[in-house]
Amino acid sequence: MPAQPHPCCGPSISRREWLRVGGLGALGLALPTVLGSPGISALGIVPAVPSFGRAKSCILLFLSGGPPQHETFDPKPDAPIEIRDTFRSIPTRVPGIHFSETLPYTAKVAHRLSIVRSMTTEIDAHSTSGAFMLTGYEPASKAENVPPSPDDWPSIAAAVGTLKPSTRSPMSSVILPEIMANDGNIVWPGQDGGFMGAKWHPVVMRCDPTQLPVRIEGLTRLKDVPEVRLEDRQALLRQLDSHFSAGLRSEQATAWDQSHQRAFQMLHSDGCRRAFELERESAALRRAYGDHKFGQSALLARRLVEAGTRLVQVNWPREGKAEVAGSPLWDTHANNASRVRDVLCPQFDRTFATLIDDLQERGLLEETLVIAVGEFGRSPKINAVGGRDHWGACFSMAIAGAGIPGGQVVGSSDRIGAFPDSRPIRPRDFAATVFHLLGIAPNTEFLDPIGRPRLLTDGGTPIRELVGT
Repeated sequence: MPAQPHPCCGPSISRREWLRVGGLGALGLALPTVLGSPGISALGIVPAVPSFGRAKSCILLFLSGGPPQHETFDPKPDAPIEIRDTFRSIPTRVPGIHFSETLPYTAKVAHRLSIVRSMTTEIDAHSTSGAFMLTGYEPASKAENVPPSPDDWPSIAAAVGTLKPSTRSPMSSVILPEIMANDGNIVWPGQDGGFMGAKWHPVVMRCDPTQLPVRIEGLTRLKDVPEVRLEDRQALLRQLDSHFSAGLRSEQATAWDQSHQRAFQMLHSDGCRRAFELERESAALRRAYGDHKFGQSALLARRLVEAGTRLVQVNWPREGKAEVAGSPLWDTHANNASRVRDVLCPQFDRTFATLIDDLQERGLLEETLVIAVGEFGRSPKINAVGGRDHWGACFSMAIAGAGIPGGQVVGSSDRIGAFPDSRPIRPRDFAATVFHLLGIAPNTEFLDPIGRPRLLTDGGTPIRELVGT
């Protein structure tokens, strides 16, 4: 809606234009969009299942690029060499369950994990298969490089942070250390509030937690702005806000109000500030998590949920240089064996196992849902350059905590890891499981910005093997 002049003051610049020319500078912050309360009623029927709401928080480790199921949780030792490659399978702590030899640390915590070997999106494009996994709603387009749209379905992170806001932290839902994008910085859809707008957006914390002290892009007080001056500027903004509020009150204006108020809450919250202070952890524990962005981001995620954040999504970062042409992520189109052996699996394996052990030792695993999954898997057959290509038909997921039974495998793939052989699990069921465990009924109904009722999940059903019946 176009800006309108204030009725008493003649022509007036719009709130958007005022912000562009210095509003955030006056605040002393460079602030990303922060969630506000949408005032939405959750009308879902709460199921009478003991696991409902068992999780107080969730850590989602999203392994962007697509980890190969064969070299992680679903090895195929009896398949031909062009399928199984050169890796052996190894026994885990649970008799009868084997992982790839690339995951020796994770094998030791298998008794705390449920492994789903039959995830499927049937989409072979990073961005749209990713959007399906991150929202639980099948995207209209299955093409690659589809940019975000105002019509996108809200992400799981957005819905959790909005419908189940934290009672202990101003940060209900956080994504770090960066958002996901294809080469050329083409951002994936399905990572924000979608058609629900900025009020539903998770907090995106762009950071490098390997560098201490941790500085969060957009959420660090400017060096020349002491506490008193910051509070003075907040008072000034309240006066300016009353000027704007006297005119037309738009949805964008309301979202802005909530954003700058949340910024002050974050900066003034001792719990928030302490959560970023990784230097409070022992050097030994920081090393155990790994001296790389993914590892330290997982440690930061643990500290955030301790401080009350409801959901933290840790995206696998674009860190370092890949030994092959293409992406430094899990997108192993060439030299798959060396890439997973030397870089990817060692980082994930140690970090994931350390996170599980750390949460358990702190008494937090029973109330924290932990998930490790990517947007899809990799092709069963090794290609001509020693890589595996995109494969949305079948892949694996590891999940733990929140009372989920450990030491089990849900579903199975066929003999070459190409398609689900039993119990196919789709993103809508994954989303329903996350919502259920966090105490949000999957059949919750909410109203979109024009008043239409929308269902939180697209007919998804919580995975019974994980939540009970």
